[in-house]
Amino acid sequence: MVSRHLIGFLVFLILTVANFVDVPQVADLLGLFSSFQGTNSLVNLNQITEEEMKVGSLQAAVTQWPFFIFLGGSMFCLLPSSICHLFSCHSHCLNIQLLRIDYVGITVMIITSFSPPIYYIFQCEPHWQLIYLGGITAMGMFTVMTLLTPSLSSGKFWAFRAMLFSSMAFFGIIPAIHGCIVNWSNPQRSITLAYELAMALSYITGTLFYVSRIPERLKPGWFDLAGHSHQIFHVFVIMGALAHYGATLLLLPWRDRVGCNGTV
Repeated sequence: MVSRHLIGFLVFLILTVANFVDVPQVADLLGLFSSFQGTNSLVNLNQITEEEMKVGSLQAAVTQWPFFIFLGGSMFCLLPSSICHLFSCHSHCLNIQLLRIDYVGITVMIITSFSPPIYYIFQCEPHWQLIYLGGITAMGMFTVMTLLTPSLSSGKFWAFRAMLFSSMAFFGIIPAIHGCIVNWSNPQRSITLAYELAMALSYITGTLFYVSRIPERLKPGWFDLAGHSHQIFHVFVIMGALAHYGATLLLLPWRDRVGCNGTV
């Protein structure tokens, strides 16, 4: 359990450093295929030009903080979660406190995941930025305050916690549809949307495992050490975050290229 969280944290730490110091071969690892369109196209990695590899370099014209907020939020979720699972067996009191920190980390990761797409897609329409970012932030603050309530930290409220996280994720459907409508004419829209759909599918699948308690509910005792629903949930969370990272790599060069004079 701890190793999975640490691996996820280290992956995002490497991606953050790679983007910060401009190492495109690492930073754009998930975006190598993004510039190749068409269902019959074959990807030849040897033909990737230097310009295509520069997606991860974050050109100076693009505001970078929303991207790094997302990366920071992902690390903030994964590192405390590792600490939580490592020391939660120390005592009941410490277990409760660490679980609350874990829940806060998950909430922060969801909130910060909204920053890059909403900021870059609606960069020329700041009122929509305010509405959507303000909306998810308000939902996140309510979720944090609710989860920090001692009576809701017990195991019998795990389904309610999953519902809070899911409602925040489903809030993203509204700006996603809005962004598709206003940028309908650009073919890159489909690729970006595919990345985001992969993220949503990963998060939803992981949540379903978490809520249903499968497979340990079907075979009690078989998955006490490995393969239980909580582990599966975190694997899908990391996969979804990486898919979201790939989508952000597409948004950065697009916004730098078109400014406020074009649409996706």
